[in-house]
Amino acid sequence: MNSSITTLLMTAAILAAMPAHAEDKPLIGLVSIAATEANNVRYINGAKKAAEELGYDVSVVDAAGSADQANAAIQNFAQRGAFAIVDLVFPASSIGAGLDAAKQANIPVVTWGGGLGLSVAATNGSGAPIAEPVIKKMIDDMGGKGELLALTYRTGEVCRNRETLMDKMLESHADIKVTKNEVRIPGYFEDGAQYANAWLASHPPGDEKLAIWGCWDDPAIGAIGSLRSQARDDVMVYGVNGNAQAIENIKNGHMTATAWEDSYTEGYNMVKLLADIKKAGADWKPQAVEVPAVLITRDTVEDFLKQHPDAVQ
Repeated sequence: MNSSITTLLMTAAILAAMPAHAEDKPLIGLVSIAATEANNVRYINGAKKAAEELGYDVSVVDAAGSADQANAAIQNFAQRGAFAIVDLVFPASSIGAGLDAAKQANIPVVTWGGGLGLSVAATNGSGAPIAEPVIKKMIDDMGGKGELLALTYRTGEVCRNRETLMDKMLESHADIKVTKNEVRIPGYFEDGAQYANAWLASHPPGDEKLAIWGCWDDPAIGAIGSLRSQARDDVMVYGVNGNAQAIENIKNGHMTATAWEDSYTEGYNMVKLLADIKKAGADWKPQAVEVPAVLITRDTVEDFLKQHPDAVQ
């Protein structure tokens, strides 16, 4: 099957999956890397809340980790005359075809975790700033030495930037030896468990500090399943994003720390910004509109939940 036929079939499938929207409401197209992943869900819900307040209609496409599907979805939203398009996590460099179609149609594209670049109008949810506090805690907890299993994902800008930050922060800690394994989307829970099993087999309990880090919570949660099945309580576990499962695992003593990303507010704020972007037109200057992360540990989780009870709902 040649590439043009494949593209046509993919486009037709995405069009069929897109629900019709009210013709009298501006359409906001959301293209998600994993629409059922907890942090994506929170962002989408925040975006939908802002859209409801502003009288926008929202259509969500799950690209299931595929940049080709993300490009096709953005191109179709452009063909449908969307008011604006939101890219969830795919880096700007991987959605060039979609960005070009949107630019030709004079439709702004903003990203969550996809960074600024090409014709992107705004971004938030940038990976490195959110991960910094939990990486620092992990290094401190390890005392600058030991063995670390890092569960990565290089297709997404967010995870790629978090991995780069971790590498930089570890440069001055040569006694921390790192094993890296890249998980899939979908399949991150299963991959986290599988890689942890293999890593644990060569890292038995002892005096050495052991830790597992996920570039977001879910692979680390998959690894926790392996730890619990092997009754291993000697391994510290760290995630990023602060989803409900991660917070519960911290409360129950199975996870050491995570950095909570207020993705609901990120989604809400980004959609609220779209009207300003459209109004400014060619005068709009691309910008980052970040929401700071909150470090959650076993010592702070109860206080955190008093302040943010919705975080586990």
